[in-house]
Amino acid sequence: MAKKKKTTKEKEIKKEEHKELVKVKTPEKPTLLEQAEMKQKKNLFIIINVVIILILIGIFSIIFAFMNVTRNVIINGVSIKGIEVSSLTMQQAKSKIEEALGIELNVPIKLQTNEYETTLNTNQIEFNYNISKAIEDAYAIGRKDNIIKNNYEILATALFGKEIMPEYSYNEDTLNYIVDSIESKIPGLVEQASYYREGEELVIISGKDGISIDKNKFQTEILDTIVKQDAIKILKENKLALIQIPIKDKKADAINIDKIYEEIYTEPKDAYYEENPFKIFAEVEGVDFAISKEEAKQIVSANAEEYKIPLKLTPATKTINDIGTEAFPCLLSTFTTRYDASNINRSKNLEIATNKINGTVLMPGEEFSFNKVVGKRTIEEGYKDAKIYQDGQVVDGLAGGICQISSTLYNAVVKANLEIVERRNHSFTTSYVPAGKDATVVYGVIDFKFKNTRTYPVKIAGSVNSGIAQFDIHGIAEQIEYTVDLVPVVTSSIPYNTQTIPDASLAPGQQVVVQAGHSGCKVTTYRETKIGDKLVSKEVVSTDTYQPMKTIVRVGP
Repeated sequence: MAKKKKTTKEKEIKKEEHKELVKVKTPEKPTLLEQAEMKQKKNLFIIINVVIILILIGIFSIIFAFMNVTRNVIINGVSIKGIEVSSLTMQQAKSKIEEALGIELNVPIKLQTNEYETTLNTNQIEFNYNISKAIEDAYAIGRKDNIIKNNYEILATALFGKEIMPEYSYNEDTLNYIVDSIESKIPGLVEQASYYREGEELVIISGKDGISIDKNKFQTEILDTIVKQDAIKILKENKLALIQIPIKDKKADAINIDKIYEEIYTEPKDAYYEENPFKIFAEVEGVDFAISKEEAKQIVSANAEEYKIPLKLTPATKTINDIGTEAFPCLLSTFTTRYDASNINRSKNLEIATNKINGTVLMPGEEFSFNKVVGKRTIEEGYKDAKIYQDGQVVDGLAGGICQISSTLYNAVVKANLEIVERRNHSFTTSYVPAGKDATVVYGVIDFKFKNTRTYPVKIAGSVNSGIAQFDIHGIAEQIEYTVDLVPVVTSSIPYNTQTIPDASLAPGQQVVVQAGHSGCKVTTYRETKIGDKLVSKEVVSTDTYQPMKTIVRVGP
């Protein structure tokens, strides 16, 4: 039986039934409002969890930071210049660092080139570490204002460590001086052109090529080596840190006539003085080339080791010695001794030495040397043979007697309240001053020196005439002037002996006294300083011993 075809109406009914069935099986999609509410709840949940975690982290951080801060020690992982200071108080760390660096700073460094070697100690350049600052920096780790940063710093330091290099200081001028001193001793050093005056000529010495130190590099290497050296290792291995002195080739500068001329050219100037405040200015000798600069350049253009340029010298019209009493109005002191004017040779010696000193002006702080001013005592200078002490006897000697001049000046200088720098007594007592008030001189061996310690310059006037040797010291009075005297006190006497010499030319039993003896003594000399009659001070200036002079007698057989 054939199937009946479904009608259109039946088909529509069937379709509607299917739709209803699908509608029941598929849930309904949330609305936008419902979706927003659901997202808000989810975000709130996340936020709550994050806040809880942050609170826990914060609490942990506070506890962790508090535990480290309240321990009052340096945190773990910290070292200062390789020295562990973890868990130490600042005082403990200071003691440990000072001990370690104290050893390190006493280990010298070897400096050398191929032909020169020396050592450098860090104390020579006053090298020091700022230990206190380094310890403060170490202690400050993990103790900043920000807790989170503190905790990060504490954890990072504990895991990876942190080393602090202390700041250091040194004397730069001293280091420069040491480097220059080392350079001056290295063989083959470059020699720059130089010059000097010799009479009326300027002598120029050519330079020589050589080597020099790379000073900046050398100083940097010295400081780096001090900072980096391991003292403990050096002491164990007994090997000093070594620096090869950096050397470089250097050519000598060419002779610069224009520069030399600028340095030596001087206009002549007379000596003069100013008042209120008082100042005195020494004369200046005029110096110039006696030829043109072009001619001088032609001379040094030749290939030679030494060149000579003639000079034109113009003396000042008025020297400092020519300044009269207006610049030195006060007689500060005077002292005289007597001599035998009939002894022509001795008198001549006294006169020559005195004339060398007469008119000498000493500026404040300037030192006087008898041997430099008087010079070598030679026949060419006009000195004669006269009696001197030698080996316990009185014998003839060149320039005999000039110790009377040094002794006379010594007493004048003391009375002017100037500082005595060097003075020696004679071996025997003298006839011209009491024991303890003499000053002997021997050229090249014994000198008499003093310094002008007054506020103003002084001028020395000396004369030898008619049996009297005299020195006067002129100057300007101080606000307070002192009276100064030497007071010698004999503390003991030393008896003399008699020496007899057989003489066949004499009659039997006949005696001839060749030399009369006298006793020696020990003397303590005081320097008494007074204002008027009031004693201000009394001090010992010398303790001298004078040997006895033996009697020498020739005796017939």
